Amino acid sequence: MKLGIIRCMQTEDYCPGTTDFKAIKNKIGAFADEDDIELVGFTNCGGCPGKRAVLRARLLKSRGADTIAFASCISKGTPIGYPCPFAKRIKELVQKEVGEDIKILDCTH
Repeated sequence: MKLGIIRCMQTEDYCPGTTDFKAIKNKIGAFADEDDIELVGFTNCGGCPGKRAVLRARLLKSRGADTIAFASCISKGTPIGYPCPFAKRIKELVQKEVGEDIKILDCTH
């Protein structure tokens, strides 16, 4: 798996992505069934309402990502307890942009 992660811009001041990286390293959470994971990029959504997520997904794909994960801060709201109200729409737009051959994960851990 060549992985790109899109995270919530709002949570960057609270979370440096440590749990995302641990999930990849220890193959837990969304990565439990993966043997080989290469992180090709880790970026934010560009701010509410995810206005740059499509552009960031395109960039991750161009860098070789075959899988794009939305970090758990977007889908679960960790660590601030506020899931992204735009998550479903962002996911739809990203999938449309990158195509069906790119796997989309709803969370990382």
